[in-house]
Amino acid sequence: MAGENHRVGGDLDTIGAAEARSVLAWWVEAGVDVALQEQPRNWLKPAPPAKPVVAEAAAEAVPDTLAEFRDWLGSSAQMPMARPGARRILPHGPEQAAVMLLSEAPSVEDAAAGQPIGGDCWLLTERMLKAIGLTADEAYSASLSCIHSPGARLDEKARAACGEIARRHIRLARPQRLLLLGDGPCIAVLGKRLVEARGHVHKVEGVRTVATFHPRHLINRPLDKSLAWKDLLLLMEAES
Repeated sequence: MAGENHRVGGDLDTIGAAEARSVLAWWVEAGVDVALQEQPRNWLKPAPPAKPVVAEAAAEAVPDTLAEFRDWLGSSAQMPMARPGARRILPHGPEQAAVMLLSEAPSVEDAAAGQPIGGDCWLLTERMLKAIGLTADEAYSASLSCIHSPGARLDEKARAACGEIARRHIRLARPQRLLLLGDGPCIAVLGKRLVEARGHVHKVEGVRTVATFHPRHLINRPLDKSLAWKDLLLLMEAES
């Protein structure tokens, strides 16, 4: 009430109503607009440890059988480049195949054929397999990324993730030999470009591995077929 004195801060000092309103307004402006507690607080007391944040969704468990893994490839939303409506080109071939072919991400031609290597590239692949005494039915064919995404390129993080997926794929497929087709699979699985990886025998998940050109490259540059033939011979050499 106007004209009355109110005690603020002790018994010795008195202020008027206008001064009290001014002080209260200052505290409100500073953000102190409610009473917090009347008991003293130890402001130097360490804060309690923060509780761990629970993830909104647990990471998917990757299957432990080849059949379940192929189903996972066809449905998982956690795969690199996965998006609603994206077409997936799944692997084909037998478990424990004589050779596993790991190629680049599917092209338009591959997507049209519905397999990791399609069209004229697959016809050339069949001839390459026949040259080393194998039929197409004895090969297991897969892509580094099974998702067909025209115009998209794998960045470093996505390529590394695809490499880890490919390694698990190889462990589950258990091929006798592995042929990496093109630059992408070499970088993702071996950490080397094709030009560095060619001409050497590698071990990936315990499997004898050789790198060579993708059939698409050989169609565009037929002169490199002689180099690819040397790679195929190296792949099929007996283990020492």
